[in-house]
Amino acid sequence: MADKSNGTPAIASIAKIAAGTKGAAARQKILAFSSLVLLIIAFSLLSPNFFQPYNLIAIMLATAVNGVLAIGVTFVIITGGIDLSVGTMMTFTAVMAAQTVAVWNLPVILGVLMALFIGTICGLASGVMIAKFKLPPFIATLGMSMLTKGLSLIIAKSKPIYFTNAPSFTKISMGSLFPFMKDFQIPNAVIILFGLAILASFVLNSTIFGRYTFAIGSNEEAVRLSGINTDRWKIAVYAVNGLICGIAGILIASRLNSAQPALGQGYELDAIAAAVIGGTSLSGGEGTILGTIIGAFIMSTLTNGLRILSVPQEWQIVTTGIIIIFAVYVDMLRKRR
Repeated sequence: MADKSNGTPAIASIAKIAAGTKGAAARQKILAFSSLVLLIIAFSLLSPNFFQPYNLIAIMLATAVNGVLAIGVTFVIITGGIDLSVGTMMTFTAVMAAQTVAVWNLPVILGVLMALFIGTICGLASGVMIAKFKLPPFIATLGMSMLTKGLSLIIAKSKPIYFTNAPSFTKISMGSLFPFMKDFQIPNAVIILFGLAILASFVLNSTIFGRYTFAIGSNEEAVRLSGINTDRWKIAVYAVNGLICGIAGILIASRLNSAQPALGQGYELDAIAAAVIGGTSLSGGEGTILGTIIGAFIMSTLTNGLRILSVPQEWQIVTTGIIIIFAVYVDMLRKRR
């Protein structure tokens, strides 16, 4: 079916489909932000070490990778899909960047481009399986998760690859554009997170790509009947998600100064949780980048605060699980109403 993305009737139809979600999203953002503020106040009262510059920077740095992954997942979930491969895709792109820079001794910029390219290809493959072969997103991305995890272990020979011959690679995440701020140097990874969030928010709210993303999640059949090639746009969404996974791979490899092939599994759950906590509906058609960033900060603030209070890691995991269940339940209640 032809794609009539420039036709006024089609655009008007999509606008009507996507119109009803902003009020609920705004309420969810307010709720998420209020929760974040309450967490910060509570941990500040419970521990004098929490609200210190070094710890606030640690929270922001911990949020950077999960926040970037959550931005990509937000696009996918808004379409009504899911991606369980973002953690291992991130690892695979990091391994390929390390292979390019540390093993093949090519320039750092080529390693960065390699990570972005590999991430995009993996996302594109997931999108094709879902849109063209009609595989359920859960199954397609679960298979991609296993595929990328296995390839990471094979290429890296199950061992970390260190950037010993490329010290400048570490500066991508750990350097600072504001070195004159001695007590509060914001790492580049955090700046990249906020820059990406601004760009993604613009794309989601002010472009045809974003409008179709919401519309497909709200009512895919109506979009298809409007003359829109939904398969093409859905594949594009997964490709963008893969590209963003490549950015996350660069950030985590730079932060660790190595590519860890066994790392990555579990990151997808944190990313999905951040998106859902921030108001992205698992039913599709609803979500904001700002809400996702707030959700990512809630996750990292909670983990950091519990760690400072010396809560055992086992109970940290339990607490995170309870919050995820609660966030999904609240999303279900909003949908019913």
